[in-house]
Amino acid sequence: MPETGSGGSAPEWWRGAAIYEVYLRSFADGSGDGVGDLAGLRSRLGYLAELGVQALWVTPWFPSPMADAGYDVADYRDIDPVFGTLAEAEDLIAAAHRAGLRMIVDLVPNHCSVEHAWFRAALAAEPGSAVRELFWFRPGRGPSGEEPPNDWQSIFGGPAWTRTKSPDGTPGEWYLHLFAPEQPDFNWANPGVREEFESILRFWFDRGVDGVRIDSAAVLIKDGTLADAAGDPGSPYTDRDGIHDVYRGWRAVADSYPGGRALIGEIWLPDPERFSAYLRPDELHTAFNFPFLESAWDAGALRESIDATLDVHARVGAPATWVLCNHDVTRQVTRYGRADTSWSLGHRQHGAPTDLSLGTRRSRAAALLTMALPGGVYVYQGDELGLPNVEDIPDDRIQDPFWVRSGHTNRGRDGARVPLPWSADGPSAGFGPAGTTAEPWLPQPADWVRWNAAAQRVDPASMLSLYRGALACRAAEPALGDGPLRWLPAPEGVLAFARDGAPGVLCVLNLSDRPVPLPGHAGVLQVSDPLVGPGELAPDTAAWLRLP
Repeated sequence: MPETGSGGSAPEWWRGAAIYEVYLRSFADGSGDGVGDLAGLRSRLGYLAELGVQALWVTPWFPSPMADAGYDVADYRDIDPVFGTLAEAEDLIAAAHRAGLRMIVDLVPNHCSVEHAWFRAALAAEPGSAVRELFWFRPGRGPSGEEPPNDWQSIFGGPAWTRTKSPDGTPGEWYLHLFAPEQPDFNWANPGVREEFESILRFWFDRGVDGVRIDSAAVLIKDGTLADAAGDPGSPYTDRDGIHDVYRGWRAVADSYPGGRALIGEIWLPDPERFSAYLRPDELHTAFNFPFLESAWDAGALRESIDATLDVHARVGAPATWVLCNHDVTRQVTRYGRADTSWSLGHRQHGAPTDLSLGTRRSRAAALLTMALPGGVYVYQGDELGLPNVEDIPDDRIQDPFWVRSGHTNRGRDGARVPLPWSADGPSAGFGPAGTTAEPWLPQPADWVRWNAAAQRVDPASMLSLYRGALACRAAEPALGDGPLRWLPAPEGVLAFARDGAPGVLCVLNLSDRPVPLPGHAGVLQVSDPLVGPGELAPDTAAWLRLP
C-alpha cells in the first residue's frame, strides 16, 4: 500500500487519512435489484480514488435479516447474498488496494441477529444452559414472570427486553436487546464471546482488511446484577470499566498483523476523560468525534469543540477525527440551513424549515474547516455531492426501526440513506445499471437527479469539484492532516488557525454576517466560494491560504 500523505507514514496511515463511508445499500447497485452491492461499489472505485480519499469504511455486509439495515448480523464470516459473495468481497479488497484505497469493515460486537446460530441454539435450549449464557436470558419479575427483569429501555424506544416462548408455547425467559428485539445482546462477561470476536477479527484481517469500525463500542459490558437504571447516576450498560480489557485484547490481535491495522470506535460519551481512556496506546487507534458533529454553526461553539477535542486526544497521543455526517444523522446541508444548526440524537428537528442555499454555502465552508483540522477526516457518501436530507419519505417506505419502536413518532435515519444519484440517465439517477427497472430500496425524490455526480464532475463550481480540489490539496500539503494547530487573532465571528510546516497553511472561516478581509498571506490555495471585494471573505465561507 502507498503512503497516504497528510502527515502519516504507511504503518500509521489512520493518523491523517481521509476516509469515505460507504453505506453499501445506497452507494451503487451493480445487480439491478434496487439495492447497493459489492459489484456496484467495485465499479465506482475509480470515482473514489479520483475523489482523493485514502480509505473506505463499508457498513455491514454480513448475512442479515435486515431488521436494522445489516446491523443485525446472522453470520460474521460471510457476505449477505443481496450484496454478493465472500469471494467478491475478497476480490473487492484486492481491487481497492490496487487503487490505493484501504478497506475498513464495520463490526457489530454488542449484539447479533435473532437468526445467528448461537441465538437460535439458545432459544431452543433450557434456561440455565451454557449456550444461553452467551446472551442475557433472565426470568421476568412479577408473580408469573410477566414483567421485564429490570427497567432498562431500548435505544430505539420501548423496553430493552423481549419475552421468549417455551417449546410448549408457554411464556419463557426474557432476553436483553439494547436496540431492536431482533438484535439480542451478547454477554461479554462470557469468555466464549471474547474468543469468538477475536477470531472474527483475524478472519477479516487475514483477508486483507486494513481496519475495523466498531459499532456501539461503549455498550458491550453490562452491570451483571441487572439492577434498575432508575436512580443510577451512571449507566448500567454504557462505558463500564471492564470494556477496556476487551479492546486491549483486540489491539493485541491488530498489532500482530503487518501494515498498520486500525481499530476505530463509535463512542458517544460526554465525559472527555472517559472518552480518552479508549484511545490509550494499547486500546483503540481512533474514535469518532461526535461533539464536533453536533456543534452549532457558531464560531465560539466550534472553537470550543475543536479545542476540547484536541486536548482530549493530546492526553493519550491519539489523532483526532473530524466528521460532519454519517448514516445515523441529519445531512449537514439540511441542518446548516435551519434556524437551529445544532444536532443530537434526541434533537433531529425533522421537518423544520430549511434554507438549502444557505445550508449548502455553510456546508462548503465546513468541508474546508474539517479537512484543515489536525488528524483524520471522514466523508459520508453524498457529502461530496451536497445532498440534503430527504424528509418526505412515505410512511410505508420507512425502514428504520426507530419508526416502529417510537410508535411512528420518530421518523429515524432513512432520510440520510437515500441511494446516490450518479447520472441524469435511467429511472434511478444512475444508481442501478443501464436498463434496470427496479426501484431503489428507498425512494429518491423527483429532483434527486439535480445533484448527480456526472454533472458535478465537469462543473468547476460544484460541491464535488470543491471536495476533489480540497482533498487533493490536503494530500499534497505536508502541513495538513496529522500535526499541531495554532490559533491566530481574528475578528468576532471568524476562526483563523495556522497549520505550520514548510510550507504552512492558514485556514480562515467567516461565520459572521459581513465580509472580512483576508489576513496576510502568500497565496490562495482553496476557497469554498468566490472572494468578494479586494481580498475579502464573504459570510459563511472559508479559505485556505499559503502562510507568508
